[in-house]
Amino acid sequence: MTETGGAPLHAEGVGAEGADRLVLVHGFTQTGRCWGPFADELAKDHELVLVDAPGHGGSAAVRADLWEGAELLGATGGRATYVGYSMGGRLALHLALARPELVARLVLIGATGGIDDEAERAARRTADDALANHLLDVGVPAFLDEWLAQPLFAGLTPATACRDERLANTAEGLASSLRLAGTGTQEPLWERLGEVDVPVLLLAGVDDAKFSAVAGRLARSIGPSATVALVPRAGHSAQLESPLDTASIVRRWLRAHPAP
Repeated sequence: MTETGGAPLHAEGVGAEGADRLVLVHGFTQTGRCWGPFADELAKDHELVLVDAPGHGGSAAVRADLWEGAELLGATGGRATYVGYSMGGRLALHLALARPELVARLVLIGATGGIDDEAERAARRTADDALANHLLDVGVPAFLDEWLAQPLFAGLTPATACRDERLANTAEGLASSLRLAGTGTQEPLWERLGEVDVPVLLLAGVDDAKFSAVAGRLARSIGPSATVALVPRAGHSAQLESPLDTASIVRRWLRAHPAP
């Protein structure tokens, strides 16, 4: 891996330098090294930039909300195809709206356009704030055990959960991410998604009913430039649970939608 020194966010470069460039943005509690075999497969014929999101990994000291985080992400990755999972997908979606000139294509895995209902959003903010306090009380190792025990991650195994890399995070960094960039803080983006006019691939695990439905709604909101694909034998963390299938879907889509 090659570190990208001087960038606003910590990032590492892997793969075929000078080839089609993909910037990968991980989910909450992960780091840029949590993409595993999915990244290894795509690195065979792509240049990858593995970013640590604000509050995570080498960017643990960075404090940023979703719009600020998107600006930092764009300054780190430059013009490229952005691949974001869950929280990372929300960051990449914000970047596509804030700095469209930097996003050649967009791949979102298990991402959302936000919570519509204001009361539900407020409740989520309160819950995330309480979760952040709990994280600070119990520490990262105990919190990760609780986090990964959620039904949402039932498809992960000890070998695929990337727990060792997640332990590189700090309680303070993760708590700041929950408070500043949690789903409850996100203004609903649904009415703006028609502004995204680059090719978009919306991925979800076939066993993740909630985010499969959200992917369909995202596609309808974005319009004809969006494609939905469901990953077999996978739940919410499709890129970890079924990495080769996910990478194969992404590669075929990239070939069918060359970067301008």
